[in-house]
Amino acid sequence: MFRSLGQRRIGPLIAASFVISVAIVARAAQKDGPSSKSKVTVEEDVVYGRVHGAGLLADIAYPASKSPLPAIISVHGGRWVSGHKRDSSAIKVEQWAGLGFFAMSIDYRLRDCTPPPACYQDLQCAIRFVHAHARDYNIDARRIFLIGQSAGGQMVSLAATLGERFYAHTGGWEKASGDFRGAISVAGAYDLATLDWGTLWTQPGVAPESARKQASPAQHVAKDSKPLLILHADNDRSVPIANALEMVAALKEAGAHYTFRRYPKMGHMGINQEVIDQSLAFIKELTLKD
Repeated sequence: MFRSLGQRRIGPLIAASFVISVAIVARAAQKDGPSSKSKVTVEEDVVYGRVHGAGLLADIAYPASKSPLPAIISVHGGRWVSGHKRDSSAIKVEQWAGLGFFAMSIDYRLRDCTPPPACYQDLQCAIRFVHAHARDYNIDARRIFLIGQSAGGQMVSLAATLGERFYAHTGGWEKASGDFRGAISVAGAYDLATLDWGTLWTQPGVAPESARKQASPAQHVAKDSKPLLILHADNDRSVPIANALEMVAALKEAGAHYTFRRYPKMGHMGINQEVIDQSLAFIKELTLKD
């Protein structure tokens, strides 16, 4: 279905993308980043999959490195109906490349274009894309991490608990692995039945209550769920803290690997510096366990 990466970079699959090299100056807060002279490559609008002839787009960035790179895939928020890969609910790929990652921020099919679970299937396609191109991009396939905000947090948490069950593969790279090391959920949704905008998750041919239950990460927690970092604020008006507390209780009861960071007044959190710092600490912890 797809050409090899070498062909992709000069072929029609990447006709919409371009490559630029930039020098990233490491900020003082980013102590684990590369030197200020490290070269970072950025590719915008890379086609990471195709569905019915339409391309799924992502921005990617990666530093020059002799050692295999950890990878992070970012999933934006927007209640599955809005948002995009470059807004405040997504990581800045250049910044994370400067921290030593292969960084990928994806767009996915929104509800008013193609109803759920298309958005979640696109995330799964992105994970397979990274595995399929691990050698081409010098990625350590054992260190692939997911980060999502709000609706993106719901999807990465669903990947950590449900995984590839129930929903068919779409987009390509069907034979590639869908595995990853851990997920970071920022202001995520975990029980769609108790969330007012959970009603937006409507799946054709499936009863609404059943579809929302199946798409709720809290319903699929098990001891072997992927490690999960949950970041949530008490004054979140989009996803009440009760939603996160329900997920934490389920993880604790199952004996799953999780870390929970609770904030009194940070609202519906975006990808701020606190999120970046906690994410890096979580990734470092998991890496040291390997």
